[in-house]
Amino acid sequence: MKIIGINASPKGEKSQTRRLVMGVLEGARQAGADVTFIDICGLDIKYCTACGTCYAKGECINDDDFPALLEKMMEADGIVLGSPNYINQVTAQLKTVLDRMADSIHCQSFAGKYGCGVCTAGGSMADEVADYMNATLQNLGATTVGRVGVLIGADPNAITGGEQQAKELGRRLAEAVRTKWKDPAQEKYHHERKEYFKRLVSFNKEFWKHEYDYWKDLGEL
Repeated sequence: MKIIGINASPKGEKSQTRRLVMGVLEGARQAGADVTFIDICGLDIKYCTACGTCYAKGECINDDDFPALLEKMMEADGIVLGSPNYINQVTAQLKTVLDRMADSIHCQSFAGKYGCGVCTAGGSMADEVADYMNATLQNLGATTVGRVGVLIGADPNAITGGEQQAKELGRRLAEAVRTKWKDPAQEKYHHERKEYFKRLVSFNKEFWKHEYDYWKDLGEL
């Protein structure tokens, strides 16, 4: 059972979001998971140029750290996304990673995986940004198990309680992986999205050969 935590705060070891990500990982570790922490702000990840090469060939024109990061995500059973709230959204570093994952969304590459989002904010929208990260994981095919949002602007000590919530979330994540937990609402969503992307890829099969072959090899087309 492998679970990775991705921190998108540029503050390094001073990051409050890092404390939440590490809390989730600690809870998962206590529940028996093999955990890995990744700070994406230390990686070289270039912007998506919307060239479509990944759709057609399954590869990217950019030569950077993204393929190695994606490989680690694909090897994991559970994925934790963590970001502070930057103007009601994730940081640019995480958004850059997510923008590079359009091919993974078309292929529903995270099907069978589990995930969660954690966020810190000064005064508002921590829960909403965490919900966005969970929605993105679901759009990739993963099943999410909850989120933690902590407002620390008026109460810096709130992070301590947030860490305890994060540990509980980590234990829940590990349990979901272990039991292959199913949520009927998310299962319905995953089925609808898979059928949608199969139709989309089939419609564009002349141009998106890699993705068409991917679904065909799965016996879905």
